[in-house]
Amino acid sequence: MPIPLDTRKKPASVKIHVSTGAGVDITWCDGHASHYDFVYLREKCPCAACEDERKKKAAAPFAAGPAASPLPGMGAELPMFKPKPKAAAAHPVGNYAIRFDFTDGHTTGIYSFDYLREICPCDACSREFRSA
Repeated sequence: MPIPLDTRKKPASVKIHVSTGAGVDITWCDGHASHYDFVYLREKCPCAACEDERKKKAAAPFAAGPAASPLPGMGAELPMFKPKPKAAAAHPVGNYAIRFDFTDGHTTGIYSFDYLREICPCDACSREFRSA
């Protein structure tokens, strides 16, 4: 017997605002509305390479930190400026996900609707889907 789908994770409406850079708006079948900006989505990329990078940072949070200055009284080196990533394009993946082409060149993350509902940035979804 098939596992019933969680209708809370089924989108009723999806609007992707690539040209304005406003992000993604999803209204779910249970009536909840979620907004995701592109910076947030890029940070939460579910691809294997990004998951690996997050695990490495969590295991050694200070290993890749700024180098100490060789001169007394001088601060650490400043990181180079990187513009915030935006979506250059969005592509449907079947009827279950979206893939984004980000302006930083990253294109491998496939954001399933299940995953998008689980990472909804609102407090209610955080308690409901990420409380473990």
